[in-house]
Amino acid sequence: MTVVKRLFQFDVDSTFITQEVIELLASKAGVLDEVARITESAMRGEIDFSESLVARVGLLKGLPESALSEVQSEIVLTDGAEELVVNLHALGHCVSLVGGGFINVIGPLAQQLRIDFVRANELEVIDGMLTGKVIGRIIDRAAKATALAEFAKAAGVAMHNTVAIGDGANDIDMLKLAGVSIAFNAKPIVVELADLAITEPSLKSVLTLLDL
Repeated sequence: MTVVKRLFQFDVDSTFITQEVIELLASKAGVLDEVARITESAMRGEIDFSESLVARVGLLKGLPESALSEVQSEIVLTDGAEELVVNLHALGHCVSLVGGGFINVIGPLAQQLRIDFVRANELEVIDGMLTGKVIGRIIDRAAKATALAEFAKAAGVAMHNTVAIGDGANDIDMLKLAGVSIAFNAKPIVVELADLAITEPSLKSVLTLLDL
């Protein structure tokens, strides 16, 4: 039996990993409460994601670069995430991570798990300190959808064979574009538009949901 090759694209923060990377960094900068308030508002779709990211990253100005590696060691994968990637690869599928977080932190994780494609924001670091700025285009909801299309093309996967998994308002464009969309412990606005929903804190059911 011929297996149809698929591309599975995961949002990172609070989907593929249990935390929000920017909140881990904010904790080290002593601005967690302020950053968490902005994050929650953005995830509910109350404020523009790009605007919220600029505001939150600005609060990290002056944080030493060493905080990035500290946060890398604190990341906790969502239950079943690593096993799912291994199984998807074994079945001949591709996996991508696209996050509103930071490549400085999730890049090494993606490499370790042999993720096929990864895209996230890049924090500017000068003289060993975070400047409070992001380098290049911000990975917002539109950019996540663009990444899905670009990664699918690179992987030789038809768009109707893509699967997107996310939890927040900034995942909406990506979820709408994908052949199959899965809301993961998501905000109501995301659950409403997704094809499928997972309401437990684990990714173990993904293969079963898709009858794979």
